Amino acid sequence: MDILGISAFYHDSAACLVRDGSILAAAQEERFTRKKHDPRFPRNAIRYCLDEGGIKAGELNYVVFYDKPFLTFERLLLSYITVAPKGLRSWLEAMPLWLGRKLHVQKVIQKEIGYEGEVLFTEHHEAHAASAFYPSPFEEAVILTMDGVGEWATASYGYGRGNEIYLLKELHFPDSLGLLYSAFTYFTGFKVNSGEYKLMGLAPYGKPRYRDVILKELVDVKEDGSLRLNLFYFDFLGGLRMTNKRFEKLFGGPARKPEGEITQREMDIAASIQAVIEEIIMRMIWTVYRETKLQCLCLAGGVALNCVANGRILKQGPFKEVWIQPAAGDAGGSLGAALSVWHRFLGRGRKVIDGKDSQRGSYLGPAFSSERVRAFLDANKYPYRKLEEEERARAIAGYIAAGKVVGYMTGRMEFGPRALGARSILGDPRRTETQSIMNLKIKYRESFRPFAPTVLENKVSEYFEMDRPSPYMLLVAKVQEQRRLPQPSPDGLGLLERLRIRRSDIPAVTHLDYSARVQTVNREDKPDYYDVISEFERLTGCAVVVNTSFNVRGEPIIRSHEDAYRCFMRTEMDILVLEDCILFKEQQPKWTEGKEWRKGLILD
Repeated sequence: MDILGISAFYHDSAACLVRDGSILAAAQEERFTRKKHDPRFPRNAIRYCLDEGGIKAGELNYVVFYDKPFLTFERLLLSYITVAPKGLRSWLEAMPLWLGRKLHVQKVIQKEIGYEGEVLFTEHHEAHAASAFYPSPFEEAVILTMDGVGEWATASYGYGRGNEIYLLKELHFPDSLGLLYSAFTYFTGFKVNSGEYKLMGLAPYGKPRYRDVILKELVDVKEDGSLRLNLFYFDFLGGLRMTNKRFEKLFGGPARKPEGEITQREMDIAASIQAVIEEIIMRMIWTVYRETKLQCLCLAGGVALNCVANGRILKQGPFKEVWIQPAAGDAGGSLGAALSVWHRFLGRGRKVIDGKDSQRGSYLGPAFSSERVRAFLDANKYPYRKLEEEERARAIAGYIAAGKVVGYMTGRMEFGPRALGARSILGDPRRTETQSIMNLKIKYRESFRPFAPTVLENKVSEYFEMDRPSPYMLLVAKVQEQRRLPQPSPDGLGLLERLRIRRSDIPAVTHLDYSARVQTVNREDKPDYYDVISEFERLTGCAVVVNTSFNVRGEPIIRSHEDAYRCFMRTEMDILVLEDCILFKEQQPKWTEGKEWRKGLILD
């Protein structure tokens, strides 16, 4: 029984293939087209899923879309009518796509992939809820979904038991936690639906000076976590911006221009909205606990990617266990929609085994064999050395320990926004300079942004205030107190000056507030990556490496060896590992951009 789930047309289009209730393959379209957050129909991701399953579209039993377009169109239509004639320009820009494709999803799917059967539809937050509960390691759990908006809903909660999901209550548009956070993302000069994690990363540099202003003027928060936005300050109903002039006046001036200087105001705004978001989420968390009395919690929706809030839920919340969908945003809707058809529509059973989730480390994307990698390198005359199995981990760890920055691509690509050791750039966390080198010379991104650590699962408590696995890099925890170094007063120090101060014995992964976005790894889920870190520990005594996604700013994470080599040569990365091949920068021919990079790439 093969079920294809599809998410498309908003942001982060993706596809997922579920066979007999097991997740066989899943990938985001952006990884194929190289357009970050690509919203277009995911024909390349679908092609990959079908190839991975060894089937053709005509052999699929069901195809399901993660959203009900007519309900979304109803919301847009009523929103435009409410503010008319103000939203005319926005309306004229949106309508061609709606009338051309979005209202005809079934016909689009049938035409694009050659599928003649009926297309099923789930509601947006039903897909999120299914993606949160069904792969989770819990027989029963509370489910909380939070995002910008899907159809009319902006948040929902309920519970799952066995193979059934019961959604109890929803929060409706325009009152949205996700849109509130996105408004501040926009105002601080970052891109909506893309830069929210930058806002989260900026928060520790500031103080929550505007917290009371936000709660007094912008959002009315009830005791149960429900909220109402004051639309007097927002412009997203019919305009082309998230905020308006009144919002600017409230925060002492116009929005920061993209790429403009980040001032103390932006740092304080980031700290303030992060504090408010956490406060609202914690109220929601306690409400759903009191109403259900269940001990486990599942989270999905874009807001569930706020790993600082997730860490607080785990530490201060009432739930004994928390599981967060790794692809919590819209991409994960494809997975949730497919699982919803299997369990809810078809009534098939669900088996939880040994408390482990069924997402298999989220390594669900394409893999490339060593033979294919070597053929590519040989054809292009790129010098490399083949690593024998017994020396592989030791050699890579040795280069990291020597201060080299290593691009690392092996096995199946991750599904979701985080690199988890399959498409990663690795570095030495003990060196203060690692963060600035990787930010400025390799990632070409804002210098304030922290890097995540990957730590051996059985050693996590030695380094961080965490007592459980965190395989999907969705929880923030403090570095253990004995590893911290005292900090001078931040008063009078600029952002760059504060960055240079050593904060712990693993400074490259320690944020200003001693926090880190932790990924744990075990040998069962990712043996090659586990072995590299184990060898690094043997060489250095440190069971942690720096792990950041294998891409440069503005591009998606790499998919293939072609993508990896191009990124390697465009940056100041030292070493590239492609499966069992190792390449050294100084041995490579001079890099020139050429048409050859279109060969073999799947482009829309």
